[in-house]
Amino acid sequence: MTWIDFVNLLINGLIEGLVVALPALAMTLVMGVNRFPNAAAGDMMTTGAYAAVAVQLLTGWPLWVAALGSMVITAMVSAGSYQLIFRKLAGRPMVSSMLAAIGLGFLLRSLIGFFAGHDQRTFDLPLVRAWNFGGIRVLPTDLAIAAVAAACLLVVFVLIYRTSFGRQLRAVADSADLARASGIRAGGLMLSLWLLVGALSSLGGVLLGMKAVVSPEMGWESLIPAFAAMVLGGIGSPVGAVLGALLLCVAQELAVPLMGPSYKLVLSFVVLALVLLVRPAGIMGRVQLVR
Repeated sequence: MTWIDFVNLLINGLIEGLVVALPALAMTLVMGVNRFPNAAAGDMMTTGAYAAVAVQLLTGWPLWVAALGSMVITAMVSAGSYQLIFRKLAGRPMVSSMLAAIGLGFLLRSLIGFFAGHDQRTFDLPLVRAWNFGGIRVLPTDLAIAAVAAACLLVVFVLIYRTSFGRQLRAVADSADLARASGIRAGGLMLSLWLLVGALSSLGGVLLGMKAVVSPEMGWESLIPAFAAMVLGGIGSPVGAVLGALLLCVAQELAVPLMGPSYKLVLSFVVLALVLLVRPAGIMGRVQLVR
């Protein structure tokens, strides 16, 4: 592998990492606050991608407007799932919510397959040539994907670390009972959290669909990398989720010349297993928050 190949793989890994960071961040927020792995996060991504395809097909609007529409739709689906399912399971063993999330994921995937079919779809995007810098190739579309993902992550971090909403969210994550005793209204806060989680997952699905294709299985196939990134970064740590996603996706891309692209998912399993065996707290170490 030449240094040019290395740089190309590194760039691709960083762009994929920014996309995977969105569902990983959504999962770690739910894990840190609601205390269960949201296995429906991948299918929320699929829901967002298909919602954007539908909005674009029905209205002819530009993709960025369709993406905003899909974020609203998926956020409503996410908040609805919290109100109808996960709120009622609060206080029960974690496995109850986890199994419910798996069932919700299957339901969403089945509904998408029933109404939209199983054919692959693509967004209506103009064809563009890659910029070539002495062998280092960069697609303008990839730069747009990276910029949108990075901007979204920045907005979420400002929400979490610089607003009253974020302070209340972190207080509930640290101690729900103490937060309630301090006057924090957990109901509205949880609803806002699930709206945010839905919007994040939706944007991740749209960006993933821009980079590849839209299919009913796209979110499910991204669930393991997102979960591995969350564990690698440290469960419950937003910064760790992003860092884990970047490290994991760069490692996956750099391993392609050795293992081939078909084994990228296997590497996610290997990373997940190694982290759980060697350092369960992950890079940022928030495992003590999990009950």
